[in-house]
Parts: sequence; C-alpha cells; structure tokens
Amino acid sequence: MPDPLRTPVVDQLKYGRIEWERRFLLAALPDSLDVQGISIHDRYLTGTRLRLRQMRYPDGGEVFKLARKLPARAGGGVMGNLYLSEAEHALLAPLPAGDVHKVRRYQGDWAVDVFEHALEGLVLAECETPSAEALAQLQPPFDVLREVTEDPRYSGGTLS
Repeated sequence: MPDPLRTPVVDQLKYGRIEWERRFLLAALPDSLDVQGISIHDRYLTGTRLRLRQMRYPDGGEVFKLARKLPARAGGGVMGNLYLSEAEHALLAPLPAGDVHKVRRYQGDWAVDVFEHALEGLVLAECETPSAEALAQLQPPFDVLREVTEDPRYSGGTLS
C-alpha cells in the first residue's frame, strides 16, 4: 500500500509554491512589535501533512485555510493553501488533530508568534524571502537564542 505521507517529487510544486523561510527561537516577545496581533488556531490533522487554520484579526474579521506544508530543506519548503468558508472549516474541524494556539505580531516582514496554552512561553520569529540567496543573507532584527529553521521539534506539526 502506498505511504499517504509520501508525495512524489514531480508533484510537489503542481499545487504549491516554494516557501523560503527561516525561524528563530526568541527568549521573549520584542517590545518593538505591533501591539495588536492575529489570533491563530491551527489543527494539524492526524496522519497527514495538512493544517487547518483559523485566523482572527483585531477588527473581528476571520480567515479560514487548509494548507499542505512539506518539510523544508535548506530553508525551502513547499506550501499550498486553500481558502475555506466558515462552514467548510466547521466541517473539517472535528477531524482528529493536534492543536496549536498562538498570537502573531509583525515587524516589517517578520512575524513573531507567541504561543499559548500548553506551549505558553514559546516565542518564535520567522521571515520569508523570495529566494534562497535572499534567505542566506537574512539577519533577524531581534535578540535570538538560536536558529530553529531545520529543527523538526519547532515545526507546527511537532508542536501540536
């Protein structure tokens, strides 16, 4: 029987894009960030590489997504998103999954996630770039403890 988590190499970019990003572990939330953040509830669907996301904005607006994110190698992973209606999200939400709750704040192109519930105290900063070359030149504007881009312990699926 085929492995449902194995994606053929030739198919990876058909419905996705390369996401060039780096992630860093921070000791605390930097003071320089936007005061208001976006509340994010992620559900990593058990036995898959799929993430169901609900985003709540400070103005009360909501966005719902279903994503497939393949592991990054040298900072480049493959990402594909489908935007969902609230009803579609509600239909998928009961599926078995691990949960991650966080608040995302921004400073320029940088996103800083402050995790809640079981992961309270964890703060990760990430930034996307348009290419591998730009990614290599990236310098975080925060005091970082260490880079965790390729540390699977800090992937959303593992954190869930």
